[in-house]
Amino acid sequence: MTREQLDQLCINTIRTLSMDAVQQANSGHPGTPMALAPVAYCLWQRFLRFDPQDPIWPNRDRFVLSIGHASMLLYSLLHLTGVKAVSKDYETLGELSVPLDAIKRFRQLGSRCPGHPEYRWTSGVETTTGPLGQGISNSVGMALAGRWMAEHFNRPGFDDMINFNVYALCGDGDMMEGISHEAASMAGHLGISNLCWIYDNNHITIEGNTALAFSDDVATRFIAYGWNVTRVGDANDLVMLERAFRTFQKTTDRPTLIIVDSHIAYGAPNKQDTSAAHGEPLGEEEIRKTKKNYGWPEDAKFHIPDGVSEHFRQGIGARGETLRGAWFTRIKEYKAKYPELADELYRMQHRQLPDGWDKDLPAFPADAKGLATRVSSGQVLNAVGKRVPWLMGGSADLAPSAKTRLTFEGAGDVTAETPGGRNLHFGIREHAMAAILNGMALVKVRAYGSGFLIFSDYARGGIRLGALMEVPVIHIFTHDSIAVGEDGPTHQPVEHLASLRAMPGLIVLRPADANEVLAAWRVIMNLHHEPVALMLTRQDVPTLDRTKYASAAGLAQGAYVLADAAGGKPDVILIGTGSEVSLCVAAYEQLKSEGMKARVVSMPSWELFEQQDQAYRDQVLPPAVTARVAVEQASTFGWAQYVGPTGTIIGMTTFGASAPLKVLQKEFGFTKERVIEAAMQQV
Repeated sequence: MTREQLDQLCINTIRTLSMDAVQQANSGHPGTPMALAPVAYCLWQRFLRFDPQDPIWPNRDRFVLSIGHASMLLYSLLHLTGVKAVSKDYETLGELSVPLDAIKRFRQLGSRCPGHPEYRWTSGVETTTGPLGQGISNSVGMALAGRWMAEHFNRPGFDDMINFNVYALCGDGDMMEGISHEAASMAGHLGISNLCWIYDNNHITIEGNTALAFSDDVATRFIAYGWNVTRVGDANDLVMLERAFRTFQKTTDRPTLIIVDSHIAYGAPNKQDTSAAHGEPLGEEEIRKTKKNYGWPEDAKFHIPDGVSEHFRQGIGARGETLRGAWFTRIKEYKAKYPELADELYRMQHRQLPDGWDKDLPAFPADAKGLATRVSSGQVLNAVGKRVPWLMGGSADLAPSAKTRLTFEGAGDVTAETPGGRNLHFGIREHAMAAILNGMALVKVRAYGSGFLIFSDYARGGIRLGALMEVPVIHIFTHDSIAVGEDGPTHQPVEHLASLRAMPGLIVLRPADANEVLAAWRVIMNLHHEPVALMLTRQDVPTLDRTKYASAAGLAQGAYVLADAAGGKPDVILIGTGSEVSLCVAAYEQLKSEGMKARVVSMPSWELFEQQDQAYRDQVLPPAVTARVAVEQASTFGWAQYVGPTGTIIGMTTFGASAPLKVLQKEFGFTKERVIEAAMQQV
């Protein structure tokens, strides 16, 4: 068999596995894997620096299937290349990541081949994709983090410790989503030259030909972004594909877009180039006819011809093993010459903190005036950043307000010329920012982004996928309530806290004062698999006297008794978060002076509180004490679970208004007098 014949045999194996899996599941997207099998084959077999025996070695190239609906393309490759399972939490170590039985159970409960690729669930999947535009945006974060790592870790004689490339396969849907503009614009601006997007230009979406809704000149658009653009006129032309990938590898000053013209459901006699091939099985008869066109046994299902797996082992398998082995040999030499940097790389890859990471954390004495929690957070962030070199991030053009700029000596900015900076300027691109942060975190950089809480709406898609992937991204949101004031309801978050709390896997933290901010950062930096949304005030809040009230360390439990009645037996419980905790404390002091037994509970994190055992939760909120008042300058939604059917919730049931802070607090009932009134009514 000639090389060309063996290439075609492997390509058609990818195609037929995809067709058969979708047909057996009676669900899925067969057309795109059939079209792009040659593209994926050429990339994996001839270029990708990836070892199937160790799919997580740090300097591997990353492959992102942004068109996640074409998941069978990736699953076929993972099976045929023999990728091993390495996720101890979700897989059996050492087994095939995607055994053939998993492909036969495509889209079924518990299969390693879910409908869209899921990070951590299936080794070899670099990121969870499906919502279009997210994968390509993740790839920007991966490549950006790779450039930062190269600048930070590479040294004379060791300029190849970190030099991986990132490839992302995308389609018309990705290009239509607005996030693709945000991400591509930023990648071009930063000259991220280790990034290659392969655009499947097949002109088909679910509703029909893309001409119904999309007439962009994609090539010109990306040239305008500052990308290198090349084109392959036929997805089946391996020679031209190889030339395009080599062009990318030679390009050192900008990212590359390879536009590939393809035919969806290539080879299907009746469904090629139709929307019917996009999101539904081809049908048994069409599959038989397609296999006949491929010269394939028409009735053979999940057929892998002799020589295919061996060919992949001799290609990507042998190349990947050699590259990985050489890298680990080099890392031993590197460790001998640069032990501190080698230790940093190891800790970073294992999500461990440096010794003494919290050595320089500031102290916050009691202060009736206090300071905004965004300000205290900025001080803590800078103290941590000095000690954790791989903590980096930025803001969607709001760093001066969010107080998230790293200002210590050497922090610097990430630019095209200085990729080793620590401060990122995301511009007004909240959606891409969240997705890029996910990509950075997947490379094990500890990434943070920031902005006003109201704009979490724009970032939500990325935040959700980060929670699904269990990556510890830090989302810092300031201006966290109607206390934004004069900017009015367009900028005053109301439903946002409840919305983010509803997201599984995301930890929401709303600290009450500077010392709770400090405690929050201690929690955040020790997280390995949970993203965080840190809510911070615009306005000053008192720094509570912790010699009089409980230690802020209680934040780690999500909620704690801040102030209590004599003997620990309250008649009424006041529950607050963030800036409203000091309001509860003021009400408590007056109630106490009037002889009422009250308790103040600071509840900065519902999620952390729910992780505690029942005994602790009942200790903080005794079931026998049903007189309860919750106070939060946000939607009342969800608070009923903590105040019970007879409790009172002082919160927002409408949008806010444009007015000074004190006027708004009086208008919407966020006053000491209103809290006292509610407490008196409860008892």
